[in-house]
Amino acid sequence: MSSIEDPSDDLRVTPPKTWATGLPAVTHALEYSLSQTSPRRTALTLLNINQPQGIDCPGCAWPEPAPGERHRNEYCENGAKHINDEATSRRVTRDFFREHSVAELGSMSDYWLNQQGRLTEPMVKRPGATHYEPIGWDEAFALLAGELEALDSPDEALFYVSGRLNNEAAFLLQLFARAYGTNNLPDCSNLCHESSGAAMSETLGIGKGSVSLDDIHHADLVFVVGQNPGTNHPRMLSALEETKRNGGHVVAVNTLPEAGLMRFKHPQKARGIIGRGTPIADQFLHIRAGGDLALFQALNRLLLEAEDAAPGTVLDHDFITAHTTGFADFAAYARTVPWEDVLAATGLTREEIQEVFDRVLASRSVIVCWAMGLTQHKHGVPTIREVVNFLLARGNIGRPGAGVCPVRGHSNVQGDRTMGVWERMPQEFLDALGREFDFTPPAHHGLDAVNGIRAMREGRAKVFLGVAGNFVRATPDSAVTEEAMRGCRLTAHVSTKLNRSHTVCGDTALILPTLGRSDRDVQAGGEQFVTVEDSMSDVHASRGKLPPASPHLLSEVAIVSRLAHATLGDRPFIPWKEFETDYGTIRDRISRVVPGFEDFNARVAVPGGFTLPNPVNSGVFPTPSGKAVFTRNEFTMPHVPEGHLLLQTLRSHDQWNTVWYAPNDRYRGIHDARRVVMVNPADLADLGLADRDLVDLVSVWHDGRERRAEGFRVVAYPASRGSAAAYYPETNVLVPLDSVADISNCPTSKGVLIRLEPARVPASEEGSGPWGE
Repeated sequence: MSSIEDPSDDLRVTPPKTWATGLPAVTHALEYSLSQTSPRRTALTLLNINQPQGIDCPGCAWPEPAPGERHRNEYCENGAKHINDEATSRRVTRDFFREHSVAELGSMSDYWLNQQGRLTEPMVKRPGATHYEPIGWDEAFALLAGELEALDSPDEALFYVSGRLNNEAAFLLQLFARAYGTNNLPDCSNLCHESSGAAMSETLGIGKGSVSLDDIHHADLVFVVGQNPGTNHPRMLSALEETKRNGGHVVAVNTLPEAGLMRFKHPQKARGIIGRGTPIADQFLHIRAGGDLALFQALNRLLLEAEDAAPGTVLDHDFITAHTTGFADFAAYARTVPWEDVLAATGLTREEIQEVFDRVLASRSVIVCWAMGLTQHKHGVPTIREVVNFLLARGNIGRPGAGVCPVRGHSNVQGDRTMGVWERMPQEFLDALGREFDFTPPAHHGLDAVNGIRAMREGRAKVFLGVAGNFVRATPDSAVTEEAMRGCRLTAHVSTKLNRSHTVCGDTALILPTLGRSDRDVQAGGEQFVTVEDSMSDVHASRGKLPPASPHLLSEVAIVSRLAHATLGDRPFIPWKEFETDYGTIRDRISRVVPGFEDFNARVAVPGGFTLPNPVNSGVFPTPSGKAVFTRNEFTMPHVPEGHLLLQTLRSHDQWNTVWYAPNDRYRGIHDARRVVMVNPADLADLGLADRDLVDLVSVWHDGRERRAEGFRVVAYPASRGSAAAYYPETNVLVPLDSVADISNCPTSKGVLIRLEPARVPASEEGSGPWGE
């Protein structure tokens, strides 16, 4: 098999785009797809992706329209790339592992590793070995089961889950972990959206959004805060276009101007191909990093003052009285937040905030959408609680066209949590699980992702099983994480393709290759399908269409079932072999354990599936008081000393999660390079730096330890003042493990204090290491 070379590092900068999608998106999607596989396979995936009887996109979690309203090409540029990256015709065989040592693989870039293709058979790196070698499935399960059985406590094992996992396998994995005796079920939500769940559970009694796609279409006003739909969930742009065409308005709040929120050219509409497209954001608030709490506190103060001036005309007092608690304490504090603090924190003018407020007053129904620009700050939870205050004050929760909309970034990350993949599942869930399978699940809380890394580092966790995902590149503090992983007795990863986590090995390491979302899944009971849950609580089926990449692959359900049986045998009695044979038997059990999934098999057989009930939309708030909770959130803002910037890590356009498909960020005008840092020109002048200077990024933390990302080119860019932006995972090294959001323990990847220093590596030596590392 020929190797895939890394692109050369040769930075080229063009003006940022002022619109997104259109014909170039179609062209780029097809170019990448056809570079990975044949025209026939490309057509098969693209004609089946996001269709009622087809493959659910393994990319983002944005929902599809109702079955009769879907386009024949119901996918975006990045979805097309992602599905055909998985459907690639390239293969990683035992010969590849014979040719490349683990150390050599560890020196290669994320791009190179991903481009080698699909994994084809289970592999093992034994203690002291330099290479992976083939291992049979039965031996692999026996090896992993033996290590689990040899632990002094089940809590010395970690079971990590990425959002790519389907509902059936997720349910079995958490069942296995709890039957084994631990709640150590860290997942990717711990790293991204945990602040959303913490804030909404406290205030609304739910950890999920409350709106539907139809609500987005018919809202009077939609806030898009701290997110970039044009890259991370492009089909959201078609929903916002519908909002605009129905007379609604959109306010974008971000530290960077994003092309998709300026103008959208719908590639499936004539106006998107030959016309100018649709302007999306009616107003753009170029906010400072971490200033969103102050913005919503200002809006809430304005609401209270407007109500004072015209009693009974601004706030929804009937809703507040009947359905909420804590309003008086919230209101008393909200009136005291000083305007000078608000303007300093946000970087906005009083006039800009007033203009947004006028839009709010003119709107009967308001939705606030957000992503990691809110969640990954130290004060992420208070910020989202303040968003909830803002919506509660005018009754914008639980009625059409209004509500909370946390936009998840991976296809089934919400479903995994619904299935019980969480280290702190409620006792009601554990009781139902125990009744169904006749055992007593452990009640003590387990370890999340950050605490799991700490436990590995300290020798308290010794076996790591990662199911999907690329743990070492998704997590903060890269050197600390890798050192912690190497301290394990055994690390195992259930994966479709090669990634960096496979090169960071415990004493023993396993690679367990699995079917992809696009592969047909045939078991002894016949052809199977799996299910997923999107960002708006719609549950539907996904059916693979391609022949598996190798006859030696097992499905995720089969891997979990066989490992559980090898580890537990028949104690307690759980029919693992039956589950592997017929996934419908898993759904039968889910229907008796997980609320909202009653009659699961029949309901998911309907094209388009079904929507889980949301109590908030029925006026029910499952909080201790039975009411929604207004909260008092102390004003705070990041403190950035002179000579420093607040760094946010982000994706490029040609990237999905930790994997990039090309070294470009087309909409931001960055080409052929990833080691770049985007900084406002005025900040560069203040720092004595010039566009294209070569610098090191150095993060500063109270433990006195410096973390350094070397060899970045400065790019003058319209970032908000005092901030900088650079791509992850290259900058994950700068995020201290102990820098986490209050309450949620989510890494603060959008609020990393850094300084820029002249690069230690002379320009003549730049790029001498592995490209992109």
